[in-house]
Amino acid sequence: MSGWYVAPPYREGQCADALGSLDAVFALEGEPVASDQLSRVRRVTLGAQRFYVKCYHGAGKNPLRRWFGRQRVQAEWENLLAFRSWDIPTAPLVAYGLERRCGAFARGALVTAELERTRDLAHLARARDARLADPRWVAQVSRRLAAATRAMHARGFAHNDLKWRNVLVSDGAEPKLYLIDCPNGGFWWGPFLRYRIVKDLACLDKVAKHHLSRTRRLRFYLDYAGRERLNAADKERIRRILRFFAGRE
Repeated sequence: MSGWYVAPPYREGQCADALGSLDAVFALEGEPVASDQLSRVRRVTLGAQRFYVKCYHGAGKNPLRRWFGRQRVQAEWENLLAFRSWDIPTAPLVAYGLERRCGAFARGALVTAELERTRDLAHLARARDARLADPRWVAQVSRRLAAATRAMHARGFAHNDLKWRNVLVSDGAEPKLYLIDCPNGGFWWGPFLRYRIVKDLACLDKVAKHHLSRTRRLRFYLDYAGRERLNAADKERIRRILRFFAGRE
């Protein structure tokens, strides 16, 4: 496919000019946030609103990816739309699309609205934020994260990069939680899904084990599994989670 879509609230005023086409989005200037061989991310201010603009200029190391398969930019916007349909909070999707030339992927972009007064969990961990030592706050975030993760996995979907940096939480005593940045997520089945589920949970626990108690980590798993006690299958899965990154840290 080739095309460009802008959500209805952003089709008028200053946003309409700045976000109205792929050419316009690629021309936007803003604060650099991240970049790699395939994409770059800028934080752009338009009027009173701020947006994250992710521009893809590559398809991957394999040259055939330009012609075949779902492009990363398409996967990212489709996954965010799926989260919304599953009632998993995520960043509002403002605009997205891609361009093909002679049938091959040329470039693509997606724009999300900034979620004000939020921080990712990895930032809180690096800053030794006091909230991570508040049992009530941690319990609320843990329950919300467990519910979102369960909602994905119950549909056969794995995030595939479910790290603390991709989980945003809002300020305040009643934190809201958002999942973001999911270009590698997808649907799996059978043993492939079971492996990806373990990977998702191991990615979360990789940082959690340094900041949360064993009791709190176990409570997260029980909330995720929807049980009060572990059964034999749970115990085996937990062993796999704990072994997943062994020798790779």
